[in-house]
Amino acid sequence: MAMRISMFGYLGDGGGRSVVDTYVEELARLRDEGFRRYWTAQLPYEPDLLTVLAVALREVPGIEVGTGVLPIQPQHPMALAQRALTVNLIGEGRLTLGLGLSHRPVVEGAWGLPFDRPVRRLSEYLDGLLPLLAGEKAAAEGELVTTRGSLKVPGAPAPDVYLAALGPQMLRLAGRRTAGTVTWMTGPRTLAEHVVPTIRAAAEEAGRTVRVVASLPVTLTDAVDAARAEAARQFAVYGRLPSYRAMLDREGYAGPEDAAIVGGEQEVAQRLGELREAGVDEFVALPFSPDPEERSRTRALLRAQEGE
Repeated sequence: MAMRISMFGYLGDGGGRSVVDTYVEELARLRDEGFRRYWTAQLPYEPDLLTVLAVALREVPGIEVGTGVLPIQPQHPMALAQRALTVNLIGEGRLTLGLGLSHRPVVEGAWGLPFDRPVRRLSEYLDGLLPLLAGEKAAAEGELVTTRGSLKVPGAPAPDVYLAALGPQMLRLAGRRTAGTVTWMTGPRTLAEHVVPTIRAAAEEAGRTVRVVASLPVTLTDAVDAARAEAARQFAVYGRLPSYRAMLDREGYAGPEDAAIVGGEQEVAQRLGELREAGVDEFVALPFSPDPEERSRTRALLRAQEGE
């Protein structure tokens, strides 16, 4: 089975320059290196991702972008549909909309919003969002989320919607109603035995097809111990957040350093092969080495691997 390979990144702080300018440059560089899609996270303290993507899509043709992922809680379905359709109009259909529920410390601690009943909340959110993205009227009366009305964004294609689904109920929701799931910190055995069969069974029951997008940190290096230590440092928070901790535990990983793909060409190729065999349709790589040259070599290897 062919597996598409894309890239993942963060907006960051621009290193003293405009975040918009640095993102446009990064998107153009990845396009020129041959990558077809760039997924980017929306962190709660960073600039608004969809605004940055609107500029970047206007400036850089020939590459798709994905949100990996946008949290639903701080924005009503109508507001998100309005923004997403506008961005996809600018990008001529090159936006993929990855959505998720964020995490309790952010939702309750920073936003002062409830984190209860997440599956129902997301389901009711989709009740309002998906019709609006399709150019239809929303009439969704929910217990937690209500959406009524329609939008007028002429010429805007509906973006594919993916969910950050890891648990069985979320995976079934994604399979029944969306284009697929986007995972993070999830290893090949968990993908093969849990994620892929659960989401595909739900999709099949609904008469649909879905794609599984899996994202992991990766670096091509001979200094394996140092790289694993760097992964443990950079991604430590994901070993503490319950949703990702559950995936690490299910795989038998001690922490994010075990989930990271680290090693020489043979080791990286082997780990990618395991993901391909697990049923992953698109691997989204986050090169995490602090060494720019090492990151460049990692990207080159990933491009070569996509063709195999």
